[in-house]
Amino acid sequence: MTQMAGNANNHPTQFANAAFDIVALAASAGGLNALTEVLSNLPADFTAAIAVVQHLAPQHRSMMADILSRRTALKVKQAQEGDSLAPGTIYIAPPDYHLLVNGDGTLSLSQSELIHFLRPSADLLFESMAGSYKDRAIAVVLTGTGSDGAMGVEAVKKMGGIVITQDETTAEFAGMPIAAFQTGDVDFVLPLQEISKTLVTLVMGN
Repeated sequence: MTQMAGNANNHPTQFANAAFDIVALAASAGGLNALTEVLSNLPADFTAAIAVVQHLAPQHRSMMADILSRRTALKVKQAQEGDSLAPGTIYIAPPDYHLLVNGDGTLSLSQSELIHFLRPSADLLFESMAGSYKDRAIAVVLTGTGSDGAMGVEAVKKMGGIVITQDETTAEFAGMPIAAFQTGDVDFVLPLQEISKTLVTLVMGN
């Protein structure tokens, strides 16, 4: 496993056998089912790190990491300040905290202002990931209401990354995927069942 540490230029080290180092998934209403479908079909040796923003009620402790860890071969944890991204690991944004990706391959949590009335914000995750990982980042927008993620998608595409959205027919709530698609910056519009297979092909080449 390639060690993740920033080099002198404050760029994250690239993971071995990975064309992309990080995949960020964003979901809102209907998200648990969609995330379970995608993450349960990724192999245990998936060579990128995964960051997840799921909109949750801020006053309740999240069970997302517990639930997903029972349904995927990958390691799942609720993200903590200073975590170093590692391949094959899923980092879940805690309730009421923005999740940010730093240029040295670590994560930060922030309780800065709500974005579009939301915290965590997919836009902030995507934008920070784009700035840090540039053309080695993939953004995935899943089911949800509203437009969170659309601004972040533009940032990912501008920096050379790849953008995937769930298609309308398989999304329980199509607001977020449609808003992302309307930016004109989406590379793949896929049925939910095809997203994990596409991620494996993009990241691992098989």
